Amino acid sequence: MSTPIDFYFDFSSPYGYFAAVEIDKLAAKYGRSVNWHPILLGPIFKALGTNSLVTIPVKGDYSRHDMERTARFHNIFYKAPSQFPIGTQVAARATLWVQQTQPAKAADLIKTLYSAYFTEDIDISVPENVLRIAADNGIDRAALETALGTPELKEQLRAATEAAGKAGVFGSPFMIVDGEPFWGFDRFTQLEAFLKNGKI
Repeated sequence: MSTPIDFYFDFSSPYGYFAAVEIDKLAAKYGRSVNWHPILLGPIFKALGTNSLVTIPVKGDYSRHDMERTARFHNIFYKAPSQFPIGTQVAARATLWVQQTQPAKAADLIKTLYSAYFTEDIDISVPENVLRIAADNGIDRAALETALGTPELKEQLRAATEAAGKAGVFGSPFMIVDGEPFWGFDRFTQLEAFLKNGKI
C-alpha cells in the first residue's frame, strides 16, 4: 500500500485552509491517505528567526491580495476574518485529542474549524467556539473541555510542533510524501505530478 501524505497545517493559515479543502481529493486520486498534523507556526518562526508573512511590510499587503485571488481562482469560498492572525492552540489541541479518541471524526473537525474561521469569521482561538463546533460534529463536549486543560495535551502539541520543525516544516501547508517536501498550496501541481510519476 502507498504511504500516506503527511499534511502539516496551522489553523491560522489561509493557504492551509485552501489546501485542507483539496488534499483528500488529491490523495484519493492516487490511492493515498492523509496524515493530518496540527502544529503551531509561532514556535517554528521563532526558532528560524522569521515571522508570519502578513506581518512583513509590502509582502503582507501582497499576501492578503493573493489570498483573495487564490480563493477565486480555485473556486473556494473564503472570507477574510476580522481577527487575523489568531492563536490556534485550542483548535490544534482539540484536533490532537479527537485524533486520539475519535480518529474517524478528526478530518471533518479540521475542515469544519477551518471553514468556521475562513468563511464565517468565527474566532477559533476562543475555547467556547471550538467546543461548540466539536459538539456539532458529534464529539463529547465535556470530555474535550476537560482534556483541553490538561498539561499532557499541551505537551503533545508542543512535541508535535517540535517534531515538525525537525522534519523540515517551516510553513503551512507543508506536505511530505515519500520523503519529498512541498511547501504551500501553490505546490499542489508539483505534488500531483510527484504522486503520479514518483518524481518531478
